[in-house]
Parts: sequence; C-alpha cells; structure tokens
Amino acid sequence: MVRLNIVLLFVVLVSALGIVTAQHRARKLFQAMDIEQERARQLEVEFGQLQLELSTWAASPRIESVAREKLRMRAPETARVVNIDAARGGGR
Repeated sequence: MVRLNIVLLFVVLVSALGIVTAQHRARKLFQAMDIEQERARQLEVEFGQLQLELSTWAASPRIESVAREKLRMRAPETARVVNIDAARGGGR
C-alpha cells in the first residue's frame, strides 16, 4: 500500500510539473503572438502610408511637372499633332 502511495505521489508530481510547464509555454507563445500582431498592425499602417505616397508620386500633375522642370519636355505644337482613327485600322 505504501509503495502504491509513493507511485501515485510521483505520478501526481510529474503531472503537476507537466501542467506548470505547459501553462508557462502557452503564456510565452501568447505573448509572442501578441507582439507579432502588434507588428502586423504597424506594418499595415506603414503599407497604407506607402500606398498614399505612391499615389502622390504617380499623380498626373506631378509627372507633368517633373517632365517639364527636370527633363525639359514640352507639349508638341498643335500643328504637329496627328490624330489617328483607331476604328479605321490605324489611319490607312
């Protein structure tokens, strides 16, 4: 009977240590998940800001001003513009 009690006590202690270890690991994993979710939220905000910046840089007035100022481009003269009717096969 004493031997059975010792074995049962040992089983209870091992189970208790297993539960404590599992709970500790679960808390650590939950903490890591929380940190990663916060990082994901930060990345979403940064992505939104970058999309806004991209749309600003790609805006038609911005492209036109850069072409005029830095590349010294200009619109062609009206007399040199040729309109092609796409319905007639490229103007033939």
